[in-house]
Amino acid sequence: MTHPDIKSWADTYYGRTSAAFFGLSVTFLALFFHYPEPWPGAVIGADFVNTWMGARRALEGQPQEWFDTNVYNAALREMFGETFPEHHWSYPPHLLLVTWPLGFLAYFPAFVVWCGVGFALYVAVAAQGDRRGDRLLMLVAAPAIVMNIISGQKGFFTAGLLIGGLSLLDRRPIVSGILFGVLTMKPQLGLLLPLMLLLKGQWRCIISATVTTLILVGVTGAIFGADVWPRFFSDSVPTQSEWLTHGSGIFPSMMPTAFMNARITGLPADWAWVVQAPVSIAAIAALTWTCWRQRDPVLSTALFLTASFLVTPYAFHYDMIVFGWVLAQLRDHEGSQRLDHHLAIAVWTLPAWTVLLGYNGIPISCPVLIAFGARLIWRMARDETSLVPREFQFHASRP
Repeated sequence: MTHPDIKSWADTYYGRTSAAFFGLSVTFLALFFHYPEPWPGAVIGADFVNTWMGARRALEGQPQEWFDTNVYNAALREMFGETFPEHHWSYPPHLLLVTWPLGFLAYFPAFVVWCGVGFALYVAVAAQGDRRGDRLLMLVAAPAIVMNIISGQKGFFTAGLLIGGLSLLDRRPIVSGILFGVLTMKPQLGLLLPLMLLLKGQWRCIISATVTTLILVGVTGAIFGADVWPRFFSDSVPTQSEWLTHGSGIFPSMMPTAFMNARITGLPADWAWVVQAPVSIAAIAALTWTCWRQRDPVLSTALFLTASFLVTPYAFHYDMIVFGWVLAQLRDHEGSQRLDHHLAIAVWTLPAWTVLLGYNGIPISCPVLIAFGARLIWRMARDETSLVPREFQFHASRP
């Protein structure tokens, strides 16, 4: 049980931290969006360019052309000017089934709708009917939200799908499976979902997710042509792999993964994979141990999401919006000590400083996630050892 003094301290600690980051976020966004272009040749929400261009192309048909990097960047330069930075259209084609309406709007109105609708859905799903101001502040002030808005990424939607799927898993497994099936539009965030569902015996959810995915794939092929998927895997996926392995500049520092933490220290890609491998194996082992039997649901969910970010070499800081929901739950969890709250805040604020430290060659973001996951395992293991059977307690109390 959490000591009352720790609970009171935690309330103040989270409240002040959330308020401080909320103020910093509003100030930063106000300064960042003061100018039409944040830097020469770029546009606001630069990654949203891919979503918007894909939506426009979906309305015209044949989005396969965008899988060719040369063709795609020629179209971008024609649209935004010759100095526009190089982009790569890397999203699975079935994303177009939900983004095509954005193609009817000009770029900036589409960007506002994208962020506004995504933010509203995320808060509605993550709040889960709890209207406490302190909880809502943790959700809306999460530093990952700022990073997601600046980049124009889909973090709000992926967080909503993950949170909704995990929340409904036991009560409505079929609906949960549908949400997980839609999440295949960002597949690297769901790498551990099949393992977790298998270990928990969630067969209805597995079937629902599989059927949903097959329907999305089939509908995409029917609308855009049977070659849309082969072209995606032959043209787009290799380019995406090349960017992951050899991308430079600020790109590696945006990922709190073992692979990218190794790369920002100067290690070549081959050695970075050597660093990533044991972390991925440990993440799989930790999740297997966690799901092998019934454990604390809040701690096990937090461990699952932490392992999901550790197992992959390809996850960004703006994908960490989902941790706002996790840490809002951990804040109220019985048995949390000061170290647990410090680690929670470290993970919650990670997207705000991982780029700054990573760009300067300091690989600290992945170790923070590892420490957070290790602490969660320790807490679940401690809870098991503290549950001593009544008969053992009786006999042990005898002189």
